Amino acid sequence: MIQKVKETKVRAATELELKEKVVGIQRVAKVTKGGRTFSFSALVVIGDGHGTVGHGLGKAREVQEAISKGIDDAKKNLVKVPILKGTIPHDQLAEFDGAKVLIKPASTGTGVIAGGSMRAVLESAGVHDVLAKSLGSANPHNVVKATIRALTLLRDPYRVAKDRGIKLSKVFNG
Repeated sequence: MIQKVKETKVRAATELELKEKVVGIQRVAKVTKGGRTFSFSALVVIGDGHGTVGHGLGKAREVQEAISKGIDDAKKNLVKVPILKGTIPHDQLAEFDGAKVLIKPASTGTGVIAGGSMRAVLESAGVHDVLAKSLGSANPHNVVKATIRALTLLRDPYRVAKDRGIKLSKVFNG
């Protein structure tokens, strides 16, 4: 069952130490009267490794400039992700356009079992043990957005325990 996207808390990028990962660089050609004009687009994922992650797209005539624009764009799209003991609290399925992703918690020592662009998002968020599968389109842009959507749909186990009035150990087998 796919849930609706809820409101997410946007974080300020200035107070965080962010590490960036370039997911993909594409060379794009525009055909004009004078010939082809080449430019580059860069898909970038940034995160602090402690539950904050964001993605951005930069376009420019130079590769390095496209990457830096992508980083600036990613800093505007940061979201907070609940992480419990190095993994996610529960299974989550999400989709964005044609991309559909499934993420599951894993036991300690499993590592990040995920494909290229999903791996970049999960590692940037600080998830160390997770099982993930891309079920739909393999388009990196949509897979990144679907993965971030799945991470934002996760429920914080501490908040759930507090709302239910029970101990954390009874909530997500934590």
